[in-house]
Amino acid sequence: MEISVARKRLEEMRADLDRTVAVLTGEHPLARGGGAEPGDAGSNLTEADRNAASIQTAAAQRAEILAALARIDDGSYGKCVDCLGPVPEPRLEARPATARCVPCQSKRDRRRRLSGRPPANRGNDKLVAHRVIGAGP
Repeated sequence: MEISVARKRLEEMRADLDRTVAVLTGEHPLARGGGAEPGDAGSNLTEADRNAASIQTAAAQRAEILAALARIDDGSYGKCVDCLGPVPEPRLEARPATARCVPCQSKRDRRRRLSGRPPANRGNDKLVAHRVIGAGP
């Protein structure tokens, strides 16, 4: 993939994530002026958890994109950050922000699973909230 094409795709992806976070931030029930009615507390908490998880996922994806843009700037884009071998062209086209070749990413995911840590976000993982937001007075 040409560097200029990769940069353009990554910048578009970053802009999309920024818009998504802005929308999600505005969707919190209390942020849009909704009250914390006692009967709505469970519904508001579930929605807030979903939004928080979505924002967290978007932030992780944004960090991957910024790291890829930094690799473009320093000339290392397209090289695996672990083994320094080339990342295959089809992989870069499918995931422009990818930092690793398939074997190194597989090793990393396996190590993370064995250590009990969740795998790095790959863009299609289920959203899981890691914090609970209190509701009510």
